[in-house]
Amino acid sequence: MGEVRFDANDVANIRFAISPLWETVASLRALADPGRHVVHLPWIKTARTAAQGRDLAARTAPLLGLTGRDGSLPAFLTPPPNCPLAEFEEELAIVLATPAARVRADLEATQPSSFARALAEDPERELPRLVDAVRGWWLAAIEPHWSRMRAVLEADISHRARQLAEDGLAALFDSLHPTLRWAGDRLVSTDPRSPEIELRGRGLPLTPSVYANRCVLLAGGAASSPVAIYPARAVGTLWEGRRTDVDGLARLLGRSRARLLGYTSSPSTTTQLAARTGLSLGAVSQHLAVLREAGLVTSSRYRREVNYTASDLGAALLDRA
Repeated sequence: MGEVRFDANDVANIRFAISPLWETVASLRALADPGRHVVHLPWIKTARTAAQGRDLAARTAPLLGLTGRDGSLPAFLTPPPNCPLAEFEEELAIVLATPAARVRADLEATQPSSFARALAEDPERELPRLVDAVRGWWLAAIEPHWSRMRAVLEADISHRARQLAEDGLAALFDSLHPTLRWAGDRLVSTDPRSPEIELRGRGLPLTPSVYANRCVLLAGGAASSPVAIYPARAVGTLWEGRRTDVDGLARLLGRSRARLLGYTSSPSTTTQLAARTGLSLGAVSQHLAVLREAGLVTSSRYRREVNYTASDLGAALLDRA
């Protein structure tokens, strides 16, 4: 049992974040223990086949050499995300810059292996090999599916942000996972593996994950903030085929607009929608404008991206169909 203690500054610094590096590393747990990650069996079958390929196996050998039987890896491989949607290469750069003392300290908690010993002896030489191994696994197993994963994670954040606005902080924390509850000025976890954490003004990034099967509280360090990683909502929809060609909606809206509305059940950009439907960017923009004027979709901007999401009315239409 553990807890995270907040002060006023910490409450003000609660934020959401998505980490492609965390998903890449955490996916190895699903590969190591399919029984605990049944929802990912379609991905596990293809990923396991890819992992057995000669070239990928050779490239990812340093990473797999550090992986425990339960999929555990050294903590320095999962730095807390610094922004709402971190870029994979930015996170890898943070790993590559890990001080040698931190690398050696984190390796003490991992299973001994020939690569672990080589990494502990000479982090400056071996850390680039490890980073390239993580990159290889990302490119082969995660990056081809990342747009779908990110859509699920962004939809979760959108739901949580609305919950925070409507119901407050206590309701938000109480709903993240059954092992968590808000108690006055602290977040209490009944998981015996959870640490005691004093935030001291560092805030707490809340990070949804498609591969997490429990809530994970990471204490952070002198140069990084703690982070709470929790299972994202609707992960069960990640690998199932989506039926967006709904006859009833097609008669009402037209076939192209009905398909677009179906794909906005999770946040999507015009580029993503064009790729999924085969429509041109111009046609997608025109149809989205009509759907937005009708109150069926909403738009939100993040950096240079505009994401379109089905509104409550649009979602009700999809559910009815």
